[in-house]
Amino acid sequence: MELFFNPFDNLVCILLGISLTVWFTLLLVFIIVPAIFGVSFGIRRLYMKTLLKLFEWATLRIERGAKENNHHLHKPYSNAIIAKEPTSLEEEIKEIRRSGSNKDLDSASEFEMSDIFYFARRGVASIMDDEVTKRFSAEELESWNLLTRSNNNFHYISLRLTVLWGLGLVFRYSFLLPLRVTLAFTGVGLLVFLTCVIGLLPNGRLKNFLSEKVHLMCYRICVRALTAIITYHDSENKPKKGGICVANHTSPIDVIILASDGCYAMVGQIHGGLMGVIQRSMVKACPHIWFERSEVKDRHLVAKRLSDHLEVKTKLPILIFPEGTCINNTSVMMFKKGSFEIGGTVYPVAIKYDPRFGDAFWNSSKFGMVSYLLRMMSSWAIVCSVWYLPPMSREEDEDAVQFANRVKAAIARQGGLVDLLWDGGLKRGKVKETFKEEQQKLYSKMLVGTQEDRSRS
Repeated sequence: MELFFNPFDNLVCILLGISLTVWFTLLLVFIIVPAIFGVSFGIRRLYMKTLLKLFEWATLRIERGAKENNHHLHKPYSNAIIAKEPTSLEEEIKEIRRSGSNKDLDSASEFEMSDIFYFARRGVASIMDDEVTKRFSAEELESWNLLTRSNNNFHYISLRLTVLWGLGLVFRYSFLLPLRVTLAFTGVGLLVFLTCVIGLLPNGRLKNFLSEKVHLMCYRICVRALTAIITYHDSENKPKKGGICVANHTSPIDVIILASDGCYAMVGQIHGGLMGVIQRSMVKACPHIWFERSEVKDRHLVAKRLSDHLEVKTKLPILIFPEGTCINNTSVMMFKKGSFEIGGTVYPVAIKYDPRFGDAFWNSSKFGMVSYLLRMMSSWAIVCSVWYLPPMSREEDEDAVQFANRVKAAIARQGGLVDLLWDGGLKRGKVKETFKEEQQKLYSKMLVGTQEDRSRS
């Protein structure tokens, strides 16, 4: 039997082998090795500056094209809430009574039909400007970032802009996406393998040292898999062992963003599949806190597990996102009080993403985890700033809710986010009866107070 060899096939195999060798060599030299030592060649920041210039040029082309075609360039509305002078329920109702009646307010009856207009107006205003629902949709951009997911009409304004958009599409999906997928598998694979190996070592300082180095290295590789450009501020306030790190929550990658600059003990529910494999391997090398599905709703058990961890001052700080859900990078919503009842020093951290390069918000009701990660890896980059705030402790006359609100306000102020009192659970649930009862109590208190004032006079 004769074997025939095609020289062309041999050439293709040789070129493919050379290409793969060059590809992995570049990954090793420029990405993996720098990640091990925590250094950067500045390539990502140069890439970010180049993108900014492209975006500026695209914006000018859009504005020029709109003028030439006599189009009105409509800028999307901002998610920011227009600041209004705070007014109480009593003041607004008195204003309605004053405008609708000539009677003296002091002689007014306990209830007037005009009071209904206050609640009707507030209801219509809440529908027109819903400050809760808009926090669970993508953040609007002032200018186009050459991604159709942010606006699918801009690239038809001019030929040059369309060509630039097409080149960007090819660059992102033919170069960036394969590169990032390779890095992601490398980072996750190394994390699983190395943590399993370290887990065979006896507990001690060597095991802890190696575990921290491996976690940092693997998370830094994963950060590069997103072309994440992160600026850390006030590193002297970084969370220390025996404390609790709390941060606002925009995306699942918040964990990678923070863990690439320091080691934390993660808290979460045990999952199956690939995520479960990662969790089981990580806990062999580091005391992460994982709960079974049946244990998550047991507040006392969760609090005890967290308290036991904090009692050992040599253990890594716990990383918690008290909002309990992802918010769209414009606001901070209500912090669950459980994280602030267990004691310990709290280290607040504010995270703010730059939406011009890619929307980091995870809308879990619209995208699954795989779809979301694909969107992240096909974006231009993930650019964000992280601020480490001074540590905070609960004061003597302060309950857990007040402490949580104080920490939340500090994070919102530093990150330039809107501080909202609403529960992020409204993303999937209905308004609690307690919110309705609170408004009823305020109105009832106003009527009773008015009646008491007249009795005294």
